[in-house]
Amino acid sequence: MLLLANAVQAQRPIPQIRPGQVNPNQRQVREAQPPQEGEELDGRRTLLDDSTRMVYGPNTALYFYEKDLKRNSLVLYPQDTLLDNFHNYDPVAKSGWKYQDLGNIGSAATPVFYQIPELIGTRSGFDAYDLYHRNPENNRYFDTKSPFTNMSAFFGGGNRNMLDIEFARNVNPRWNVGFEFHTIRARKTLNPVARDDNMATNTAYSLHTNYRSENGKYWFLGSFSRTRHLVNEIGGIIPPEQDSTSVYFTYEDAKVWLRYSQARDLRQDYHFYHEYKVRDGFQVYHVFDRKNQTLIFETDLTKSDSLFFPQERLAKDSTLNFNDFAEWRNEFGFKGSFGGFYYNAFTRLRNGRMRSRSLEEKDIFNEVYLGGELIGKISEKWSLRADGEYLLPGAFRLHGLFVSPWLELEYTKALYKPTSMQQQYGGNFYQWSNDFSNIGVDQVKGTIKVDFEKFKLRPSLTINRVNNYVYFGADRKVAQNSGEAFMLMPGLQTKFNIGKKFKWEAEVIYTHISGDGKNAFRIPELFGNTMFYFDSPAFDENVFVQLGVDVRYKSSYFANAYFPAYQQFYLQDRFDVYAYPVVDLFLDFRINRTRVLLKYNHLNAGFMNQEGYFVTPDYTGYKSFIDLGITWYLFD
Repeated sequence: MLLLANAVQAQRPIPQIRPGQVNPNQRQVREAQPPQEGEELDGRRTLLDDSTRMVYGPNTALYFYEKDLKRNSLVLYPQDTLLDNFHNYDPVAKSGWKYQDLGNIGSAATPVFYQIPELIGTRSGFDAYDLYHRNPENNRYFDTKSPFTNMSAFFGGGNRNMLDIEFARNVNPRWNVGFEFHTIRARKTLNPVARDDNMATNTAYSLHTNYRSENGKYWFLGSFSRTRHLVNEIGGIIPPEQDSTSVYFTYEDAKVWLRYSQARDLRQDYHFYHEYKVRDGFQVYHVFDRKNQTLIFETDLTKSDSLFFPQERLAKDSTLNFNDFAEWRNEFGFKGSFGGFYYNAFTRLRNGRMRSRSLEEKDIFNEVYLGGELIGKISEKWSLRADGEYLLPGAFRLHGLFVSPWLELEYTKALYKPTSMQQQYGGNFYQWSNDFSNIGVDQVKGTIKVDFEKFKLRPSLTINRVNNYVYFGADRKVAQNSGEAFMLMPGLQTKFNIGKKFKWEAEVIYTHISGDGKNAFRIPELFGNTMFYFDSPAFDENVFVQLGVDVRYKSSYFANAYFPAYQQFYLQDRFDVYAYPVVDLFLDFRINRTRVLLKYNHLNAGFMNQEGYFVTPDYTGYKSFIDLGITWYLFD
C-alpha cells in the first residue's frame, strides 16, 4: 500500500486543455480550497474513484502535435478506441486506397491523385517508400498520468505481418518521454521460394520527449527516428507474350523477372522544436531538423535478372546504384495572438547535398525562405487562415483556407523546384543532367457540408492547373512537360444511418484531365470506395461489433509502371489496368479497450469475368487472404 500511494502521488496531472482551447503557455493556478475526498493536501488528485479503483484510461494518456503547440492552439487527444475503419490497417488501406503499390505491404507506392509537395525547395526525389516512414513533424507527444503502452499486431494471410509498439510515461508532471517501434515482414505474394522469402522488411524506431518549464514559458519537443526499409524486388510477372509458359494469377507459382535484386532505403531524422514566451501574446521559437536518406540498389547481372534491365549499361556484371541525400534545416520565428488572430513570421535556412558514386560532383544547395501565417478564429465553427512562404529566388507557396459550418474553401498557388534526382542522376542504366524550370500549380478546393440526423453529404470540387510538370516518360527517362494540364475533379462523400444498427459510407471521385500536358498524368476516370456494415453493442454493451463489406473500385486506365533500379514510376501505354471491383468482408469488435479485426480479402475472387485484378502493370492484387489483427492498451 505504501508503494501504491507513492506511485499515485507521483502522477501529477497537468492542466487539461479542451479541443479548440488556446494554449495559455503558463501553469494554471487555482484558488486555495479545502482538500476534497480523493485529493491530497498539496492539491494533487490521486486519480482514484470512490471504490479506490485506478481510473487510468484513454483520457489520462493524452497526446498532442507540434503543429498545434506552434499555433498556440494546443489540443490534447485521448487514445482512439473506435472501431471505424479499423480493419484497414496497412498504410495503403489507411489512405483510403489512394496509393498505387505493387500488391504487397511495404512495396513501392505512389499517390493515385496529383499532390502538391509540402516542400517547395529541393527534395531527394526518392519517395517510393515515403508511405512507410513517419515524418518527425507529425510525431505524437504525450501528456500521460501513468505509464502507457500501446501494442498492435497484424497477421496477414500469406505471412504478411506488422507489429507496432508504443510506450510513454511522465518523468514528472512537466516532462514526458517515450519510444515507438514498428516493423513489417511481408512475404512475397508472387513466386516465394521459402516461408521467410520476404518482399519487404521494415524496421523503424523513434525516441521522443517533451518538457515545459514550471512557469509554462518554455516548451521543448524533441525526437530521433530511424527507418530501414529493405525490398527484394521481383520486377513483376513476365508477360505471357514474352514467355508462353508465364501465366497471370498463379500467385505463388508466377514467373517473375527478378530474384537477385534488392533496394535498401535508410533514413535518420533528428528533430526538435522549442519556444519561449517573452510576454503575453508574443513568443519566439526555433525548429531544427537533420535528415539523411541513403538509398542503395544492387543486382547480379550475371544471372537471370539481367534480362529485365536495359542491355546498355556502364557495368556489365553487376549494379550498385548509390545515392545519399542529407539536409540541415533551421527555422527561426516569432508568433503570438493579437485581436483574436494568431500570427507567425519566420525565416528558414536549408542546406543540403546529394551525392552519388556515379557523379563526380555533389549536388549542393543552400536555400533561404521567408514566410508567415495568419489565423482568425471567429468561433468554434468559423475560421479563416492564410499562410505563405517565399524561397529566394523564384519559388513560392500561397495558401488560404476558409471554414464555416456549411462550406470549406481552399486555394493554393505554388511554384516549386524539381527534385534533386530529376535534375541530376547517375546510375548503371540511366544518367542525366538537367536544368528544368520550376513547376507551377494552382489548386482550388471546395466542399459543401450537409448534415442531418440520419445522413451526411460532402459534395466537393477540386480544380488543378499544372504547368512545367516533370515526370518519367515511357522511355524511363525524366522529362519536363511544356504544356499545361487541367484537372476537374468533382467528388462526393456520404454517410447514412439505416435504422439504428446499419451504416453505409461511400466516396466517389471523378477526374477529367485536359490541356496539352494531360498525357503526363495517369489517373483513373472514376475512383470509388464504399462500405456497408452492421454496428451495434452486444452482450449488455460489453462487446462492440462492426460486421460488413468494404468495396473499392477504379475504372480502367494505363497506370504507371515501376522501374526498381531507380525506384520511380513511369508512363506506359501497353498495359491497361482494367476496372475491377474488389470486395472485402470484415469483422471488427472491441472488448473493453482491446480491439480485434478479422478480414477476408478479395471475397469476390472467382465470381468475376476476370480471374483477378492488377494494381500496377504486371503486378497482381491480393488473392483471397484472411487477416487477423489485435490492438490493446495498457495504462499502468
